[in-house]
Amino acid sequence: MKRYVVVEKSIGDTPLMAIKAWKAENPLYTDVPACYAGRLDPMASGKLILLFGEECKRQKEYSGLDKEYEIEILLDAGSDTGDALGLVSYAGKETRVDPKVLADALAAERGTHMRAYPPYSSKTVNGKPLFLHALEGTLESIEMPTHEERIYAIRETGIERIAERALRARIDAYLAKVPMTTEPSKALGADFRIDAVRASWDAFFEKAGARDFVVVRLQVACGAGSYMRTLAGRVAQALETSGLALSIHRSKIGKRFGPFWVRRYS
Repeated sequence: MKRYVVVEKSIGDTPLMAIKAWKAENPLYTDVPACYAGRLDPMASGKLILLFGEECKRQKEYSGLDKEYEIEILLDAGSDTGDALGLVSYAGKETRVDPKVLADALAAERGTHMRAYPPYSSKTVNGKPLFLHALEGTLESIEMPTHEERIYAIRETGIERIAERALRARIDAYLAKVPMTTEPSKALGADFRIDAVRASWDAFFEKAGARDFVVVRLQVACGAGSYMRTLAGRVAQALETSGLALSIHRSKIGKRFGPFWVRRYS
């Protein structure tokens, strides 16, 4: 019996959906206890470790592995979640990327920093995940927790422009994949506010008009628990605009030492 497998989670799948899909293809594991290690947002894609049987007891150890991500940052657009599945706002400007400013912004991200958890995350405060506090409007009543983030390496892999029409089509396709949940604990956010999110994108495009948008692509090697959604916002802020994670793809999981992956799960 396999102790673990690494699957490629698709956009729109929750980790639990990934487990169910793998078991459907491997019926011998139907009744075997399973869990995942290292949460991956439903609208992110990439490598996800599934554990089986006794190996589930080592979930925390697996969750602590290093990660590598490939992300796209859409400039001049911000959202309350830090990605395209939030309530979107328009910066009202057309940003041109200064290579030196971008290089300095990426350099500032390297190393270890204390960061606040994003409001739309599963970190629990007073027995309730932050995203429920955000949805209920009670964030101001709690002290926002912080955590340590470690960025080993970060580099720009491309800067491109995307026309408003192409971006709109991409957002429409993206939002069409949003999953729904029937879990009672997540009833308030079961539909991810999809109607309000779509309405905010409609308003965004109406305000922006026919224009091109800049998308910055990055490759990021980091420690466990690093949030690409908030990193996207910080990089955009350094460029004197707003930004959100247009896409997040986890490309590697393992242990990193210096510039090398000493153990890689694939």
